[in-house]
Amino acid sequence: MAHDLKRVDWQAPWLAPYATMGQRVVAGVAQGQSSARALNAQQPANPAGVHFVGPDQRPPDESYETYIFRSNCCPTREGLHDFFNGLVWLHFPRVKRRLNHLHVSQIAKDGVGPTRGSVRDGLTVFDENAAFLQAPEVLWQALLAKQWQRLFVELRPICEQAQLVLFGHALLEKLVSPRKSITSHVWRVQHATQSIAEMDAWVANDVSADKLASRPFAHLPVLGVPGWCAANEDPTFYQDLSVFRPAKQLA
Repeated sequence: MAHDLKRVDWQAPWLAPYATMGQRVVAGVAQGQSSARALNAQQPANPAGVHFVGPDQRPPDESYETYIFRSNCCPTREGLHDFFNGLVWLHFPRVKRRLNHLHVSQIAKDGVGPTRGSVRDGLTVFDENAAFLQAPEVLWQALLAKQWQRLFVELRPICEQAQLVLFGHALLEKLVSPRKSITSHVWRVQHATQSIAEMDAWVANDVSADKLASRPFAHLPVLGVPGWCAANEDPTFYQDLSVFRPAKQLA
């Protein structure tokens, strides 16, 4: 685990919201602590938070989401995936709690089967790969339309008015080895939040089963964000159609 954590570049711009606490957790692991213990050491006194425990604490016949809901404990394996999941819990406890409640509600309704259904599929996409975007309307519309040249070249001067915060822990894990093709599922934050805590509260209130079932996401290759990759200073960066794909034309 300590070796894997050495691969994390805390200077990466997408890790800015997580860097301070993340490096404290890394220091705890380097001193021999388990990931769960190191994460717990950073847990603020927040009633929305969870207690991190080893993966063997969850009964084998109980689902992951139901166990978190019942025990207020989050099973945490050693590895980057669960490390980033823990960091997201520390920063967005209300959103994570809301997702957990929605999962449990769907499990109570439909049970745990081979297929999850549209709501739980949406929950999984959100939890693993979402990013939160505050942006002027003109940028949001260009993103929805996949007008990449307009979004990142023509409108680049106003991109500084936008804020993108990565939420999905699988997304954060993938970006330990950045690739141009890594794409997030963007959830629009239609409120000018001034802090991660405000964003956490707003998004938690905004997420619903009906909204998730409709897949209200825009798709954004994250290394296209100005300032997140030196190569995107060249406008031809966005001409790679294998990554910056045009919107599908309706027949």
